[in-house]
Amino acid sequence: MNTVIAKNGSGRDLRLDLFRGLANWAIFLDHIPNNVVAWITMKNYGFSDAADLFVFISGYTVALVYSRTMAADGFVVAAVGMLARAWKLYVAHILLFVVYVAAIGYVAQNYGHAYLLDEFNIRRLIADPIEFLKHGLLLEFKPLNLDVLPLYTALMATFPPFLWLLKRTPGLALAASFAIYVAARTFEWNLASYPDGAWYFNPFAWQFLFVIGAWISLHGSGLVTRLTASRPALWSAVLYLLLSFAVMLAAHFGFSSAMPAPIADLFLPNDKTNLAPYRILHFLALALVVARLVPRSAMALKLPVLRPAIICGERSLDVFCVGIFLSFAGCFLIELVSDSIVFQLLVSLSGIALMTAVAYFRTWTKNLRPASVPDRLRAV
Repeated sequence: MNTVIAKNGSGRDLRLDLFRGLANWAIFLDHIPNNVVAWITMKNYGFSDAADLFVFISGYTVALVYSRTMAADGFVVAAVGMLARAWKLYVAHILLFVVYVAAIGYVAQNYGHAYLLDEFNIRRLIADPIEFLKHGLLLEFKPLNLDVLPLYTALMATFPPFLWLLKRTPGLALAASFAIYVAARTFEWNLASYPDGAWYFNPFAWQFLFVIGAWISLHGSGLVTRLTASRPALWSAVLYLLLSFAVMLAAHFGFSSAMPAPIADLFLPNDKTNLAPYRILHFLALALVVARLVPRSAMALKLPVLRPAIICGERSLDVFCVGIFLSFAGCFLIELVSDSIVFQLLVSLSGIALMTAVAYFRTWTKNLRPASVPDRLRAV
């Protein structure tokens, strides 16, 4: 998630860092139940949400970086790099898993909030820790809100052959990904969860959005340029976004029964687990409009007010893990102290401030270069 982004030697595309940082903030806000501040996030106004943005940008950046490694050092070196990255994501998930479960268990035990064990899906782990920890290590058991990193780990670990194919026959790679997506939705392919059910983010479906991001990164710049310059494409995207806006608001406020049956049947309930086609179309429509409004060279991207979100995007893995933990802390504080709108706003802003502080700290520590260390050892 912290991959360096550069293209054509012209430096980082700040839009990717900006929107990945905003996605991290949105995920934090969305994971606090009944948080009024979460109404500012995109999930309330369209079919796609921060998870779609996160997966798309991840595919885009991974392809951009490791395709260069492949060109310079060969497929094996690039594949090893991607597998090493998948391992780092897995380790981050396990550490987050342990800290998350320990925090919830501590609060439930010491503050008399035993219902949290059920709400965050860890009661059975407490009752049978060895068995559930084993399945946690296998990514089969996941407490509430710990679904994104296992998905990203699975996508990264299986991406090397797709990248190899994208470099040689990009159309075939995209078609193969689409075929897996269709088969997963048709035949209900998914990975099993323990003790029952399946993954909340079906990796067989979500890989398609990941590969779309990768394809656009490597081969889609001309198509994106043509689409952003096309008035029919732009207005089609805007109309689809307005339709999505109307459907989701009607659903949120209980007016879905007033919608025409064909529309309600097509779009509701919003199928996030298997990445419904209308979610992909919504995200791509939104991306098209944003690309038109915020070009890569936009001077606004260098405004100081956007710098915190950009830094959070650069240090995405660290910020994401902290945000997941803070979302539980925020939930607990709102229930323990106050559920007033003012306090919800305070908790939300404090969480975002802490995430940003972590991002700046990690950037600072990464840039430290002790003068006493010889140059030949700094690269080790």
